[in-house]
This record gives sequence, C-alpha cells and structure tokens, in this order.
Amino acid sequence: MANPTDTAVNEQDVNNQRKRKTWLIALALIVVALGAGTWAWHELYGRWSESTDDAYVNGNVVEITPLISGTVVSIGADDGDLVQAGQELIRFDPSDAEVGLQAAEAKLARAVRQVRGLYSNVDGQKAQVAARKAELQKAQENYNRRKTLAAGGAISQEELSHARDDLASAQSALSNAQQQLNTTTALVDDTVVSSHPEVQAAAAELRQAYLSNARTTLVAPVTGYVAKRTVQLGQRLEPGTATMAVIPLDQLWIDANFKETQLRNMRIGQPVEITADLYGSDVKYNGTIDSLGAGTGSAFALLPAQNATGNWIKIVQRVPVRVHINPEQLARHPLRIGLSTLVDVDLHDQSGPVLAQQPPQKASFATQVYDRQLAEADTLIARLIHDNSASDKTAQR
Repeated sequence: MANPTDTAVNEQDVNNQRKRKTWLIALALIVVALGAGTWAWHELYGRWSESTDDAYVNGNVVEITPLISGTVVSIGADDGDLVQAGQELIRFDPSDAEVGLQAAEAKLARAVRQVRGLYSNVDGQKAQVAARKAELQKAQENYNRRKTLAAGGAISQEELSHARDDLASAQSALSNAQQQLNTTTALVDDTVVSSHPEVQAAAAELRQAYLSNARTTLVAPVTGYVAKRTVQLGQRLEPGTATMAVIPLDQLWIDANFKETQLRNMRIGQPVEITADLYGSDVKYNGTIDSLGAGTGSAFALLPAQNATGNWIKIVQRVPVRVHINPEQLARHPLRIGLSTLVDVDLHDQSGPVLAQQPPQKASFATQVYDRQLAEADTLIARLIHDNSASDKTAQR
C-alpha cells in the first residue's frame, strides 16, 4: 500500500518539473524573440544608421577688425543686438582722414589743371611751329632773290651772306620749335584728361584717401547678432585688432565627429536627423551631409600625436562630418553656436560620393557692403575732373 506522504512528494516533484519546463520554454521563447528582434533591428535599421552625440552646432563668426588706426568715438551695437548688413558698428575719430581726403581732392584738381596746361602747350607749340615755317619760307624766298641778284652783280656778296645766315637761323628755329612740339606732344599723346597718367596717379591717391576716410566707420559685413564685444570708447585701435563679432544665425551647420569605423557607408547627400539638447526630442531637424572631413581631428590638432615614440596605444580616431540643416526648421527653432546635438545618419542611399567631385562654382559666402565705397570714390573723381576741366570737349580730346 502506497504511502500518502510519498505520493504527495511525487506529485510535488512532477509539478515542479512541469513549472521548470514551462519557465525554460518561456525563457527560450524570450531569448528567441529578443534574438529575432535584434536581428530584425540590425537588418532593417541598425546597419543602415550611424549616430553620434559628439556633434556641435557651428557657423560663421565674422570678426570685425579695423583696417586703419583710429580712436573709437562711437559704438553702435552691443552683445546680443541684431544688426543688418552695412549697419554702423564702430566709428573712429575722422579728423585726420578728412584732412587727408581734402588734400587728395586738391591734388587731383591741380593735376587736372596741369594736364589741361599740357594740352594748351601743345596748341601753342603747334602755332609756334606754323610761325617758324612761315619765317623759314620767307627767309628761303629772300635768299633765292638775293642769290639771283648777286649773280647779276646787283648786290654785294656780303648781303647774300646775311640772307644765307637768316635762312639758316630760320631753319634752326623751325627745328627747335618742332622738337619742343614733339616733346610736349609726347606728354599727352593718345590720352584724354581723365586717362592721363598724372591724373590717374592723383585719382589713385584720392581713392586711397577716400577708403581711409570711409574705413573710419566699421560696418557689419552680414546680417546677424553681435557677440564678443571687447572694444571700448576712447580705445586706440590698430589694424587687425578684434573688436566684436557678428554671427549670422541663419548660416549654421553641424560638425559631427564620427568614429573612423562608422564612415564606411557614409556618403555626401545622405539624409540626417538632428536632435538638439536645447529643445530635446520634441524638436527634430532634418539635414543632409555636406562633406566628410579630409583628415581626422587629431591630425589637424595644434600638437598632433607622435605615435613613433615610446609605447603606443591604438585609439579610434574621429573624422568631422559637416551636416547642412534645413533652413526653414532652423528659422522656426533657432540654434546657437556650440550647442550639443545628436546626429543620426540614414545610410540607405549610398549613391553619393565620399568626397566632393567638383570645385565650388561660386563663393560660399560673400558680402557687397564694401562695393559702394569704391563706387562713391569713382563718382567723386569724375565730378572733380569735370569741374576742373575747361569744357567737355577738353575732357574728351
């Protein structure tokens, strides 16, 4: 007869084995599910994506530096202010530059009048040559008459000699006048007043003086926000001194530093998803890869690593990848230079090149705020030449 206690123990063992088997099967199913999920994630997303949080917002930092020496008398903007392209930022004491400009204007006016005098000298020399030719012709005719009379004994040989001397003197006077005409003509030959070398030299000095005067006012090359202002009123500045910076926040990009092992399938033009720590995951930016760096960060460091000395430890290098940000999204959610971001690159499209295949067809960044300075100088030069010319006819000879 079976012992009830043994029967209970056997039933408990069976139940425990059944439960253990169930847990093992469940665990196996979980492991299989996790493995399948991991495989599916890798095949569908993982191997087609590379991401890094070693990525930061970067952009143009336009340093405002003077081109001439000067003393600051006005500061037009401070840190955080929005400035438009061409807006005055700093003004120097203009006294010295204005005096130099006035001197250059006077020198150009004097040069124009002196060149006009050269043209007048040419006309005078031509008239003198014509008079000398008339005198030579008269002396020649007088000599011919006296030569005929002397042959018939009507006049003495001494009178004929005087006529011969007068003819030689007239010929010498004509030759001298012709030489003077050639010398004077060489000073103005194939030129007009505005293109004469003396006028051109004076005009060049006036342009330089005008630019020096214009450069007493430092303007913003681009539209942006002021940062890093260090200049103070009354400060004496030398050319190249950093005064402040203007940052155009609509010209930002991401510098993402990827490991060298992540670059195999990365191509220019691939889509990128960007998350900024400033806004968190609520705001997503779309972008594209603009370029892959031509070297690692350590290669361009101020003190590159020297691996040929002593012990060597291999370190995975990082390469900077520039990412263009969608400008419309950037306008809605502005970023700042230096902010941290998370960058995720979609590697599905690998049709693009690894490196740029053609040079840029136009300037990446440009400003036209300085163009009008020379245009205004040329307008001033044209007015001075016109005002100091006798007439339009003289200026266009």
